[in-house]
Amino acid sequence: MKATRRSVSIRFAGLAAALALPRWAHAADPIKFGSLLDTSGNFDAYGKPMNMATDLAIDEINRSGGLIGRQIKKSAYDTQSNMAMYTKFAQQLARQDKVDVVIGGILSASREAIRPLLNREKILYVYTPLYEGGVCDGNTFLTGTTPAQQAEVLVPYAVKKWGRKAYILAADYNYGQYMAKWFQKFLAESGAADVGLEFFPLDVSDFNSTIAKIQAAKPDFVISALVGGAHLSFYRQWAAAGMKGKIPLVSTTLGVGNEHQVLTAAEGDGILVAYNYSPELQTPANKVFLQAWGKMHGGNTKAINELAVLHYQGIKLWAEGVRKAGSLERAKVIGAMASGISIDGPSGKVSIDGPTHHVTLDVHVMEIRGQQLKVLQSFAQRPPRETQAVCNLVKTPASSTQFEIKL
Repeated sequence: MKATRRSVSIRFAGLAAALALPRWAHAADPIKFGSLLDTSGNFDAYGKPMNMATDLAIDEINRSGGLIGRQIKKSAYDTQSNMAMYTKFAQQLARQDKVDVVIGGILSASREAIRPLLNREKILYVYTPLYEGGVCDGNTFLTGTTPAQQAEVLVPYAVKKWGRKAYILAADYNYGQYMAKWFQKFLAESGAADVGLEFFPLDVSDFNSTIAKIQAAKPDFVISALVGGAHLSFYRQWAAAGMKGKIPLVSTTLGVGNEHQVLTAAEGDGILVAYNYSPELQTPANKVFLQAWGKMHGGNTKAINELAVLHYQGIKLWAEGVRKAGSLERAKVIGAMASGISIDGPSGKVSIDGPTHHVTLDVHVMEIRGQQLKVLQSFAQRPPRETQAVCNLVKTPASSTQFEIKL
């Protein structure tokens, strides 16, 4: 058919208009979901279940019709427990894959490696693990537990149960360094104090000299914020030295990667932790979650851990924000998420605290017993109180800093 000058002009005008539309406006395009997780290396016990949680959340969203009429497509990279890989792959997600969101990172060091980069690239970032608190960033949502939600209930519980002298062990990077200060603060508020404090690089696996120091200090209990496979050796060496029955242990990290399933009952029983989730929670939402996980992952529900559930819930919160925004435009999604959206997750109700971009959620003090997490006491709907004291993104929406605790 012979085209008239007018019809050609109309077609070219329509093509130009289509090309001018932003990427998120093309309804047929998939939503590009960026994932950065350590699925190999020293932290794969955290990353592998988080990756399984990612696949389950995306599958559920896609099966229910997707978001704003579009399916989600995951672009995932194994960061190999190497901080340099986070920077490399975050750049690839931003500049080559051109993703709409990045949900990932495990250690706080990995978060701080990519958070500034994603801010510069104007890509929404969601960080899901428990962490040390204080991040105030208009482009970032942090959907895991913070010290005021976790340590602030665990430390007083231990003081009341065992006494006023504690010995602190922590991983030697920003999480452990910040958490040690929080432990000292919550000990002081409980009329207690530390009688020793040590930091350990992530590759340290020999704790015999430290155990001797603890024996000499004679604390009423030990607080551990040790991280990763190498640090798991402490708990084995502690039990082998005959100390587990003499000085009790509490931890803000043991079990988040299912380490309590690796330890024997003789090594792990009696250790206290405080988390948002336990597979033992007898709620309808958790039962549905366990069934869905088992169906997708060959019945392997033992892989589920705290970090996996926090990650699953973080993805669902982002999805709820997209639904409410009716758009993938970053500013609109941020506004929708910060409006106070909530979900009913496997752990209970989780709501975003708009001024901090953190969440309000339930926390449970639990005891490791028979390689399970037995709930002893629950604390409902705890806000991110420590971050609320220093961060108000309603007043300072361009903020992109992490505040340090002032004792």
